[in-house]
Amino acid sequence: MNTESDVPIEPLRLNKLDLAELSDEDVMERCAMGSEAAFRALVQRYRTRIMNLVCRFINDRDRAEEISQEVFLRVFRNRERYRKSGKFSTWIFTIAVNLTKNEIRSRVRHRGTFSLDAMEEESGGQGVSFPDAKPLPDEDLNANEIGRKVAEALHKIPARYREAVVLRDRLGLSYEEAAETLGVSVAAIKSRLFRARACLREALKPWAQG
Repeated sequence: MNTESDVPIEPLRLNKLDLAELSDEDVMERCAMGSEAAFRALVQRYRTRIMNLVCRFINDRDRAEEISQEVFLRVFRNRERYRKSGKFSTWIFTIAVNLTKNEIRSRVRHRGTFSLDAMEEESGGQGVSFPDAKPLPDEDLNANEIGRKVAEALHKIPARYREAVVLRDRLGLSYEEAAETLGVSVAAIKSRLFRARACLREALKPWAQG
């Protein structure tokens, strides 16, 4: 007997070529109907981007892998709630951002601080940063020095700015998609990006001048 967490049944006969020709929204519609192939296709399309997103926020590969798996589990569990009128990418990125924020809040609480803003104030506006900086899944192990410096600087800026940069500059979302994902206005996204880029330029100045 199947349960909600079981692998979906396959009522629709779809091959990889069929799915490759479909939009994310159409593939998700088939996933909602119980297509195992459709669900696997969505995982294939988004697993790297979801992993990169989470890593950019928490800089912890092992935990990012767990959170990424939870993202796809949420997608499957809530497959029948998805509405095709909305972009699938926005929907799944919103799930990933919310789960990642929950992880950050949990870490902050364990450190004895009860809000992201409070943590940022304690760190002199440098945001919530974590140790063990490593190249991310979308970076080659032999990434050049500037790539590493940018990654380090990204983890030192306030979380709300980092979110905007990751969604807009790293994942390529439009202003509208990034705003919807974070639940803010387009104007707020543009403002955060302006501030984020200023912070990154300032953080990279000593290295660039050296």
